[in-house]
Amino acid sequence: MKVWILRHGEAQPHARRDAERELTAHGREQVLHSAARLIGQPLDSILVSPYVRAQQTAESVRKVLDFTPELVTVPWLTPESDPRHALSQLPDGGNVLLVTHQPFVGDLISLLLHGHMRQPQPMQTASLAELEGEWPLAGSMTLCNVWHP
Repeated sequence: MKVWILRHGEAQPHARRDAERELTAHGREQVLHSAARLIGQPLDSILVSPYVRAQQTAESVRKVLDFTPELVTVPWLTPESDPRHALSQLPDGGNVLLVTHQPFVGDLISLLLHGHMRQPQPMQTASLAELEGEWPLAGSMTLCNVWHP
C-alpha cells in the first residue's frame, strides 16, 4: 500500500476563521507542481481536510489527475487532529492521498515511520510525501520520497 501525504498550498495569511483561508495564486501554482508528481500513480481515494485551502488543493489535484471518484472529506485531517486517531481511520490497503496541514502532516509521517511523533517530518506548503508499507501502522511504513515545490 502507498500513502501519499500532501500539505495544502500557500494560503492567505488571514480570514474570518482559520478554516476559511483560501489558497493564494502562488499556492495554486505550488499545488499544480506537486500534483504533477502524482501523474501515473494509481490512487484509489483522496481524503481531504474540511478546511477551504485543503479542499482547493485536493480539487486541483483531482483535475490534474483526471481523478473521477469524489473527494472524501474527513474531520480527522485538520491541523489540530491527533495523528494516532488518523492512523486508526486509514484504509487497510490500496493507495490513498491525504490532503492536510502542518503540524499534523509532520507528526503523522513521523508516527508512520518511527512509531512516535518525536521526529516530525519537515513539510513546506504543497510538499508531497510518498510512504509505502504492507499496512498503515505506527512504525511500519517506509518513506520513499519527499518533494518540495
